[in-house]
Amino acid sequence: MPSSTLDTLGAVREAVGAVVDPELRRSLGELEMIREVVVDDGVASIGVLLTIVGCPMAQRIERDVREAAAAVPGIREAHVELGVMTDEQRAALTARLRGSRPKATSPFTADSLTRVIAVTSGKGGVGKSSVTANLAVSLAARGLRVGLVDADVHGFSIPGLLGLLDADGRAVRPTRVDDLVLPPIAHGVKVVSIGMFLRPGAEDAAVSWRGPMLHRTLEQFLNDVFFGDLDVLLIDMPPGTGDVAISVGQLLPHAEVLVVTTPQRAAAEVAVRSGLLARQLGQRIAGVVETMSPSVLPDGSPFEPFGSGGGTAVADRLTALGDAVPALGGVPFSTALRSGGDDGIPVVVGNPADPAAQAIAALAESLAVRPRTLAGVKLPLAVA
Repeated sequence: MPSSTLDTLGAVREAVGAVVDPELRRSLGELEMIREVVVDDGVASIGVLLTIVGCPMAQRIERDVREAAAAVPGIREAHVELGVMTDEQRAALTARLRGSRPKATSPFTADSLTRVIAVTSGKGGVGKSSVTANLAVSLAARGLRVGLVDADVHGFSIPGLLGLLDADGRAVRPTRVDDLVLPPIAHGVKVVSIGMFLRPGAEDAAVSWRGPMLHRTLEQFLNDVFFGDLDVLLIDMPPGTGDVAISVGQLLPHAEVLVVTTPQRAAAEVAVRSGLLARQLGQRIAGVVETMSPSVLPDGSPFEPFGSGGGTAVADRLTALGDAVPALGGVPFSTALRSGGDDGIPVVVGNPADPAAQAIAALAESLAVRPRTLAGVKLPLAVA
């Protein structure tokens, strides 16, 4: 084979091997998904092994590989043939993805570099899920690798807020590779919710589970879902201090907690309790966010449908009962925030100039300043 052809072959191998799997977020070369590459008279033929039959990303992978090969100098035409991994190849892939971590264990331990933030509230209807969804998207827009667990099993809403719905309005289902679950991705955020696992036709049924089932579900979300290497994992908690809050405290005692409240006294008082439970479980309170805060009408007059000062009151009360807790700001009352959630387009994406979007972006900025660090992490070192 002429040296020029060998050079072209090598360039094609490098180009298609660098294509990133849209679900696993790793290159096809690293995942050993490139079966073969042949170059003949300017025509490149590439064989790609998909992880499973009916892979939902098949068309995108085929397109990306074909475009990568066609962009190599000297290639005038590119063909891609899709195949499927054998059971042995798939098992080897999942083993590589897990690394040294055994099956059925969580990667989000106290030694992990992933920052875990549980977003909680004392009562429902305060906009906690809207804050969580928009905060996740805003953090991802800053270049962070973000995962989101919808732990509000009885009242899940994250798939709808992020637009992860199919044509029939059902939550998009994750891809499974053997015992690994690949979470769908929206606006750069990897998401898992119980709504993605309900059988077709059961989306409107109540999820009437008690403590042990809820605990097991959270364990599966943390153990079996392949989020990859995350900078931040957000958890949308159910309101109150029930079973899920206790389970998250047991499974993730090192997590930080972001308390969400409205200015109303009734909401603020119960929000304090959710913060106190987090402390009892060993978690640190990262701060308090007030939603439905005062806004300004077009004529310049203030609009305070729920009053003001609830976030500061909660932060002051939690500070008086323990370590200092900052009030991280308020998200003003916003129809754009509400309509964006209804349409599945987060306000930080669909209307970034809206005051609510700017407030959430500022919150993301304040939370993103803490970099990942190895401080306190046990490293596998041995004395030589």
